[in-house]
Amino acid sequence: MALATYNHDAPIVSSYNDRIRPLLDTVDRLRHLKIMQEGIQLPTIVSSGKSSVLESLAGISLPRGQGICTRVPLIMRLQNHPNLQPQLSLEFNGKVVPTDEESIADSISLATEEIAGKGKGISDTPLTLIVKKNGVPDLTMVDLPGITRVPVHGQPEDIYEQISKTIMEYITPEESVILNVLSASVDFSTCESIRMSQRVDKLGQRTLAVVTKADKSPEGLMEKVTTDDVSIGLGYVCVRNRIGEESYEEARAEEVKLFQTHPLLSKIDKSIVGIPVLAERLMKIQATIIAKCLPEIVRKINENLTANIEEKSKMPKSLASVADAMSTFMDMLCSAKETLRKIILQGEFDEFPDDTNMHCTARLSEMINKFSEELQSAVGNDADSGFLVHEMKVLEETKAIGLPNFVSKAAFRTLLQKKVNAISAIPFGHIEKTWGYMESVVVRVLLQHCGNYPQLVSATKRAAQNLIAKKQQQSIVWMKDVVEMEKLSDYTCNPDYTALWNKLMSEQEEFLNKLKTINFYRINTSRFGFVNVFHLFGVNSSVVQEAFDLKMRMTAYWDIVLRRMVDNMGLHLLFSIQKLVSKEMQSEIITELIGSEGNIKYHIHILSMDLGYNSC
Repeated sequence: MALATYNHDAPIVSSYNDRIRPLLDTVDRLRHLKIMQEGIQLPTIVSSGKSSVLESLAGISLPRGQGICTRVPLIMRLQNHPNLQPQLSLEFNGKVVPTDEESIADSISLATEEIAGKGKGISDTPLTLIVKKNGVPDLTMVDLPGITRVPVHGQPEDIYEQISKTIMEYITPEESVILNVLSASVDFSTCESIRMSQRVDKLGQRTLAVVTKADKSPEGLMEKVTTDDVSIGLGYVCVRNRIGEESYEEARAEEVKLFQTHPLLSKIDKSIVGIPVLAERLMKIQATIIAKCLPEIVRKINENLTANIEEKSKMPKSLASVADAMSTFMDMLCSAKETLRKIILQGEFDEFPDDTNMHCTARLSEMINKFSEELQSAVGNDADSGFLVHEMKVLEETKAIGLPNFVSKAAFRTLLQKKVNAISAIPFGHIEKTWGYMESVVVRVLLQHCGNYPQLVSATKRAAQNLIAKKQQQSIVWMKDVVEMEKLSDYTCNPDYTALWNKLMSEQEEFLNKLKTINFYRINTSRFGFVNVFHLFGVNSSVVQEAFDLKMRMTAYWDIVLRRMVDNMGLHLLFSIQKLVSKEMQSEIITELIGSEGNIKYHIHILSMDLGYNSC
């Protein structure tokens, strides 16, 4: 027997059915394809908390009981069907489960347990119920879990937050129509569902209210639905749901009788009462929202399709042989090497115009300049206290039997070693920073070029990191030799040393003369500025003269040492990086992927399989 919800043969309904069914099928197919996961919202009628209204629309029984009955989003697809035998099925977790009217409640409960687990927890993974039945309206609706503030036994402590999050995800999109199911006995303005819908639809332009239990609280209901204190833009529909063991046909008959004969409810306009009115209203709203949204949906689908096609065009070509695989692999390495050559050696960064971290020549220049500044500032200034004191102590400790007026070689070497020791940690820190930076650049470029081959990513990254570690260790060994060389040897052919020493020594006579005058406690020098000389009063002038000469020699030579250290560091790193890009990187990656030992043909074959070649 057909469900007497409303007359499908009426001209207006038949017209809507003919037009809406193809569009609704299209939207349902898009939903089935999970297009919403691509960020494309679909027109959706969303209800929360009162499944009894959906039961009345579908003419079937949904799970009932204490606490939360709907624990997952239930997508209900109603399709008017000419066959008098209803066809019901559930779709979830990639499978279709046929069911029938007698078993539907149990089937939904079992499917819910499979999705959300046993107990009373919820899940945002949807369950789809397809109802093909004669006399039902052509509608697709989503029934969500109802709000519960206090967890009961078996529910997580944050059950309210979980349900609220799920509801907000469904009702926030502009494409959603909010079906607010309200009890006639409550104050509409205090309803949690009203407050939530008003957060996303303040003017109520996409909110429809369904008032249940009109027979239980008829007093003042007409005033509630006509004054509309809570801004329900799509209006109200008052209904009476099935009670007890009533059949759905009996429930509809009782509903008609209630709104026709009840002294209060009969005064409510007949255009806003009854399940048939609700069904027709929902169909019209659904048709309007689909017609409004479909062009934009098509546009977004085309945009995504174009983007996916473009992305697909960047994917690796199909490889038909081992030779193709090796050719593609070598092309990938060559393109990565060319990118590194451009950004590291030539200063071209057209591939990374907005990423300043990849503008390598500029970053390397900044790092070497910072290294130079750190070296210059590492040795303190003794202008304010102790001028020449250190030199006099060293001369005292290194004096020997010999001719006077000769600068002690031992004293010079002692001073030099102490100054080199004072800065010796700085070059190694610079080496670590430079190679750490180079590792980030090289790995990023390699992964960018082999990103289409996930099987190569880990091996390529490992090869790059191993190579950088080797290069860093080589630089450390080289720098240890440089530091030892500077400590044990004192030599330069740079004429700047002699020129600067002569310039500094030209001030010696004036310095000594002022030192003999007790009026000078601070003496101005061209290199050190004003220096405190109070502690030098009474010191033998020959000792001061010798210390002054030693200090000026060391000052002139120390400038050479620092410049030489910075120059050598820059040359060494540039040369090492150039070797890495031009030669070592490619061989290191090939060794890592193919192996330095074993059957090379076998390794090439495995490599070809990794790149996508299938010999079958």
